[in-house]
Amino acid sequence: MQKTTRISFFVVFIGIFISLLFVLPKNQVFAAKDCDVTDIACINDQIGSLEKKLKDASKKQEVLQQNLNQINSSLTATQKIIQKTQVLLNEAAQTIKQKEQEIANLEQQLTLEKEVLKGLIRELYAVSDIPLPEILLTENNVFGLFQQNDNLLSTQEKMQSVIQDIGDMQTKVTGEKSSLEEVKKDQEQLLVLKNKQKQSLVADQIDTAGNIEDQQTIISRLKKELGQLQNDLNTVLGKSYNAKDIKDAVDFASKKTGVPQGFLFGVLKMETNLGANVGGCTYAEVEDGAQASYKAKKLGKTAWATFQKRRDLFKSITDELGIDYRKQKVSCNPKGYTGTGGAMGVAQFMPDTWMAYKSAVADATGHDTPSPWNLTDGVMAMALKLDKVPGVSDGNRSAWKKASALYLGTSYAPYINGILYLADHYKELF
Repeated sequence: MQKTTRISFFVVFIGIFISLLFVLPKNQVFAAKDCDVTDIACINDQIGSLEKKLKDASKKQEVLQQNLNQINSSLTATQKIIQKTQVLLNEAAQTIKQKEQEIANLEQQLTLEKEVLKGLIRELYAVSDIPLPEILLTENNVFGLFQQNDNLLSTQEKMQSVIQDIGDMQTKVTGEKSSLEEVKKDQEQLLVLKNKQKQSLVADQIDTAGNIEDQQTIISRLKKELGQLQNDLNTVLGKSYNAKDIKDAVDFASKKTGVPQGFLFGVLKMETNLGANVGGCTYAEVEDGAQASYKAKKLGKTAWATFQKRRDLFKSITDELGIDYRKQKVSCNPKGYTGTGGAMGVAQFMPDTWMAYKSAVADATGHDTPSPWNLTDGVMAMALKLDKVPGVSDGNRSAWKKASALYLGTSYAPYINGILYLADHYKELF
């Protein structure tokens, strides 16, 4: 008893040890040595290492996806064979049933024909058994007897021929039934085999999909760490800029785009109260609310399609930044009218609008992966959009009004006039 206990304890210990071997490295995959913020060589080494890991992870994900596609294709083909085999089995069973009915009918017909033939034979015997004196009494009787016997013999021959034909038909139908039963047996075996293959493919499908999901998590974490390291390197080299506060962000964006600080400040103040109101809902709340509105037919098909497109872009943006898209804060769905939220960060850009300015923001700030929720990136995106209206950089008041209306999506006078007032008193207020 003690020996068994020691062996069990040893097995448990080995199991825990092996588990630690697999678990600990997984948690330390992204661990890297600490670099001094000014050690460019160290940062570059880490970037190179992460880029290689990212490349390997992406390649592995691609292979897994190819495997999953093949599994899905095989599963679809197997499912079609199963469905076709099931149809053939049903047809075979139905045909066998029909053949059995045919055999039963032939047996009944054969029995009937045999009874009729027996009657004819008895009748022939009875006629032939007439005493000879009675037969010879008249010439007519003799002729009639021969004629009747000939008719009976002819009918007998025909009946025997019919019985033979029925017997041959019965043999043929029985053979067809046997052949069908063999086919049915083969199809049943094929169905069992294909169902086993289907179960195996489904298990492979689940495992591969799980591996792809794990790989996506790894890629997301690698991208996030790589982005952080690249930002550190850009900071050291002076290639990127991160504002400490709103004022620094406005000054930086104004210098880069030419949009006057006061006007940029005014739009920023009116749109998000200088970044204070950048989203009170998680994207999960926005997504669930939009879906509920669509099901309730409050949201039209076009608006729903637009939301779905923006949702896909939002997932892409957050995935690149290593963010859980459903937990990220964005603007809420409007309460006063039917619509969808999802505006991001200080600039309150929708995902499709952000994607249109993303590259220009990266060029201006030096951030390889700009973020709508980064203060510098957000204010820069706002400035770039405002600068699209001719005359904004020149301080043209009409251009400011037009740009404000386009940005806010309304020409409501109190809003526009408020922006102009804030622009004029920028230095006093900020």
